[in-house]
Amino acid sequence: MALSWKARRRWSLLILLVGLPAYIVVAVTLVDWLDRPPFAVELLVYVVLGIVWALPFRAVFRGVGQKDPDTG
Repeated sequence: MALSWKARRRWSLLILLVGLPAYIVVAVTLVDWLDRPPFAVELLVYVVLGIVWALPFRAVFRGVGQKDPDTG
């Protein structure tokens, strides 16, 4: 079942306010476990992790910035 616009909007807010900060902590911890790699490797890890976190949530974020389509 597809999520309604209102549900997607609420989920996106929850993901951005709770999930993203938690993911940032996990990403920083992961890089810390690598014991300070060279700058290029560290930057690459952050860029990849910065893109990867949003991929599963594409459907949730799609269209939430637009006007509610159900209100004609």
